[in-house]
Amino acid sequence: MTARIGVVTFPGSLDDRDAARAVRLAGAEPVRLWHADDDLAGVDAVVLPGGFSYGDYLRAGAISRFAPVMGAVVDAANGGMPVLGICNGFQILCESHLLAGAMVKNDHLHFVCRDQTLRVENASTAWTNAFEAGEEIVIPLKNQDGQFIADERTLDELEGEGRVVFRYTGVNPNGSRRDIAGITNARGNVVGLMPHPEHATEPGFGPGTDGLRFFTSAITAALATA
Repeated sequence: MTARIGVVTFPGSLDDRDAARAVRLAGAEPVRLWHADDDLAGVDAVVLPGGFSYGDYLRAGAISRFAPVMGAVVDAANGGMPVLGICNGFQILCESHLLAGAMVKNDHLHFVCRDQTLRVENASTAWTNAFEAGEEIVIPLKNQDGQFIADERTLDELEGEGRVVFRYTGVNPNGSRRDIAGITNARGNVVGLMPHPEHATEPGFGPGTDGLRFFTSAITAALATA
């Protein structure tokens, strides 16, 4: 059985094709989903890619949460389907209340683009089961509204429940609270992060192939529940 992973395109998405390519390289079938779709075409997992959906008007991801496809994504996520939000996708997941916290402008108020070292804090989610806890990986990062914020109570809950999935190491590129680069929901099927694993999937292109394991993890998780 070949897993089918949907990649949603919103007006303003930039990295949907790269995400679909990463899905293919991992061994799954990428399925194109459009923001105006009201169903997920029977996919086994969903990726919300990076970009500037709806031009980031109002707030990054704030308009996308009302797209027809997001109703189906929220229902599927609540039912246990693996969902990954990358950069703008992470912002959308926060705006949709599938993940805690919020994303605001980088503390230095500048766009940042760099190869970023991350420490894997949770290797038991649907998108990280191919990693080892404590492992350090390098993933490209590019954002302007990449600062993760939450109140202290929420941050303590995320830490205490093991829902911090990735943490920036070496340097915090955007001022995110407690160096948080990515989080998960309580069930572990929904993950959001600011760095771009789809840009680290092939030798010679980007900083390495650490990003490919996000997608092989999802295949493993999807097939385990098929």
